[in-house]
Amino acid sequence: MFVVHFLENKNQLLIQLLKHVPSVGDDVVIKGRKGKVSSVTNVDEKHIQVQLFFEKVIVNKGKTVVDNSKKKKR
Repeated sequence: MFVVHFLENKNQLLIQLLKHVPSVGDDVVIKGRKGKVSSVTNVDEKHIQVQLFFEKVIVNKGKTVVDNSKKKKR
């Protein structure tokens, strides 16, 4: 069993106790965000740091306009 620290730009995202360590290039989903493993470093026999690279999320800002003129006014 290994203690795996998932990091993104020096920010610690998650610490898990895992039997298998992810390798470089594996796809990972953490907190609903998709990412890839960029590097894996061993700190101790049991502690491992995994650097992640997350994909950019594109937000669609085009909102539909609701027509309230057809609703009853009270």
